[in-house]
Amino acid sequence: MCVERLEKLLLAMVMGIAMMLVVTGSIKAGFLLQFGAMVILIISSLTGFCYITQVLKSAFPPCKKKDKD
Repeated sequence: MCVERLEKLLLAMVMGIAMMLVVTGSIKAGFLLQFGAMVILIISSLTGFCYITQVLKSAFPPCKKKDKD
């Protein structure tokens, strides 16, 4: 599994856990988890730097990109 795919998989899991927390009655915890994920995504999109990707790169290989030349 490569870093970019793993990052998307982890993000989907975080959103699922946040939804589960809201459904089970832990609305504050679900909100905080979703808010944290939103902050990470906003920082990543504005700066191009994602802390999670940097951490995952130390353990997993990057995805191979196909050349479109």
